[in-house]
Amino acid sequence: MIEELLRFTHVLGATVLLGTGAGIAFFMVLSHRSRDPALIAHVAGIVVIADTVFTATAAILQPITGTLLAWHLGWSLWEPWLLLSIILYLVVGAFWLPVVWIQLQMRNLARAAHDTQSPLPDRYFQLYRIWFACGFPAFFAVMGIVWLMLMKPAF
Repeated sequence: MIEELLRFTHVLGATVLLGTGAGIAFFMVLSHRSRDPALIAHVAGIVVIADTVFTATAAILQPITGTLLAWHLGWSLWEPWLLLSIILYLVVGAFWLPVVWIQLQMRNLARAAHDTQSPLPDRYFQLYRIWFACGFPAFFAVMGIVWLMLMKPAF
C-alpha cells in the first residue's frame, strides 16, 4: 500500500510540474504576443500564483516522494538513471528559480505600463527573452526526467 501511495504521489507531482510548466509557458507567450500591458499584467499575476501554488508545492514534494519511493523499493540513489534524474532535477531548479523572479518583474513592469498608459519598456522585453530562453532547457530536462523514470535505462 505504501509503495502505491508513494508512486501515485510521485507521478502526480511529475504531472503537475510538466502540465503547469507547459500551461504557464503557453499563456505567458500568448499574452506577450498581444503586447497589451493590462493583459500581460493579468496573466503574469495568475502565472505567479500558479507557480507558487502548484509548481512550488510539486517541486518540494518530488524529491521527498522520489527518495522515499527509492528507499522503499531498495534502489540506491546512486543508480545511474536515478542519479541522472536528480542532476536534471537540479538543472530544472536552476532555470525555474530565476524564472519565478523574472515573471514577477514582467508582471510589475506590465502593471506599471498599464497604470501610466505607457508602452511596455525595453526592460520587459529583455526579461521576456531571458524567460523564454530559460524555458527550453527546463522543459527538456523535465521531459528527460520523465523518460528516465519510465524507462530506467541501464548505463
